[in-house]
Amino acid sequence: MEQTSNHPNAGNIMQTSTAFWTSKILLSAVKFQIFTTLAKNKTMSGSEIKTDLDLKCTDRHVFDYLDALTTFGFLNREGLLDTAKYSNTIDTDFFLDKNKPSYIGGMLEMLNNRLYGFWGNLEEALLTGMLQNEAKNGENLFDAIYADEDRLKEFTNAMSGIQMGNFIHLAQTFDFSKYKTLVDIGGSGGTLSIMVAKHQPHMNCISWDLPSLAPISNNTIENSHLQDRVKAISGDFFKDQFPKADVITMGNILHDWDEETKLMLMKKAYEALPDGGVFIAIENVIDDERKKNALGLMMSLNMLIETGTGFDYTFADFKNWAKTIGFKSTSILPLTGPTSAVIAYK
Repeated sequence: MEQTSNHPNAGNIMQTSTAFWTSKILLSAVKFQIFTTLAKNKTMSGSEIKTDLDLKCTDRHVFDYLDALTTFGFLNREGLLDTAKYSNTIDTDFFLDKNKPSYIGGMLEMLNNRLYGFWGNLEEALLTGMLQNEAKNGENLFDAIYADEDRLKEFTNAMSGIQMGNFIHLAQTFDFSKYKTLVDIGGSGGTLSIMVAKHQPHMNCISWDLPSLAPISNNTIENSHLQDRVKAISGDFFKDQFPKADVITMGNILHDWDEETKLMLMKKAYEALPDGGVFIAIENVIDDERKKNALGLMMSLNMLIETGTGFDYTFADFKNWAKTIGFKSTSILPLTGPTSAVIAYK
């Protein structure tokens, strides 16, 4: 019997319900550094990969694992089973080789090490409205992360990796010609400031974050050889006023907080800007009809897991907040994938 468009089909249900299998297969490959190893060796057999990783499962399960990665489009393969040779795809070679500056695996490492387990408690988060991460016992999320040096580095690398393409796109696309100074609030490892300074030679930038981030951001700035135009300055956006600048940016900052705190942060940005200055927030902005940007919606649920009250938002939300604060106008600049820059002009 020929299927019609309204014929029941469980395909999407099954694909989505088992998506965590797919995710774990990729995340474990990143943890095993399979793509980094293949980038170095070019091609490897299943037995060579098994030996390199010291896997104790059967040969057949090794082949199942590698062939699943192939089926998902993360590996290339020539031959079959014992004769198979595996290599990276163009995407995994570029983005998942840890030795390349284009590596985005920091985010995948954090997804595997932190968020994979926390998302197992989504039902509890929805039922209770309580966060489900390290701070579940009442601590502040960022205090918990920043207190552990290794966890802080992982978090910083994750944020830098996932946003690198967006920061570059903003630095190349936004018209910075009218401005001279930029402060990135919650600048983490300093990546946004570095990208703007690199692509806009007339700009002087400050990466502004808590003191524990200073060693990481200073190291990144030194490696970029842009110390003359990029500085790391410590501050706390709950306690301190923002440094004055022509442009104030926040990358994945507003979505961490409830609406009252979002408005407080935007007001501080407004007060630090001159007339004609600009505030830019970079987020997975949800489409106004709330039915296209799935990652934005999932990221908002991730904020439930991570903070309890934070949420992602639409451009319409941002426009309303900007108007409430006193900004004259707003615009939106699509960046890479589901990410956009929402912009408010003073």
